[in-house]
Amino acid sequence: MDDIRAFIAIDLPLSIQQGLDYVIQQLMGPKTKAVRWVPSKGIHLTLKFLGNVQPENLQAVIDGLKVVANSFDGFEFQVGKIGVFPNLRKPRIIWIGIQSSQNLYELQKEIDLATQPLGYPGEDRAFSPHLTLGRVSQHASFQEIKEAAEALSANQLGTLGMVKVNAITLFRSELLPSGAVYTSLFTGKLSKLT
Repeated sequence: MDDIRAFIAIDLPLSIQQGLDYVIQQLMGPKTKAVRWVPSKGIHLTLKFLGNVQPENLQAVIDGLKVVANSFDGFEFQVGKIGVFPNLRKPRIIWIGIQSSQNLYELQKEIDLATQPLGYPGEDRAFSPHLTLGRVSQHASFQEIKEAAEALSANQLGTLGMVKVNAITLFRSELLPSGAVYTSLFTGKLSKLT
């Protein structure tokens, strides 16, 4: 069996996916033609990208996630505010921000720590929770980038809603010509054991 391309994320409720779809539809247009938009049903809050997982290591990853899930209670985060990486002068990634309590940061850190002994390196940069809406093409002209930046800065977004986090999911990611397909391999309910 081939390696499995995988990541660990928080799945989003349908109401938030619909809100993201609405935002993407509002941002799409002639001034953002250099942007490849992400289908809203494929947007997750990624906590850890594992890359290629050997099938024989899959159970060890799942066992580690069970331990992490059993050490957290559910919590909430708020979705809202459009942003870009690295900046509006040279936007590459268009995203919507996440506002959360310290629980989200601690959950991501524990997942990072649990996967390191299995051969998945820790993150070099600080966790910046966001939902990717689109990517600006590397082949975009200066004018296309400028137009996209102007269109993005003109769009202000309030809060899309709250997400109740009660589980973490290990997803398989298959890159097909028609786009990425995500399959849940394991879902760990957040249920702190006392």
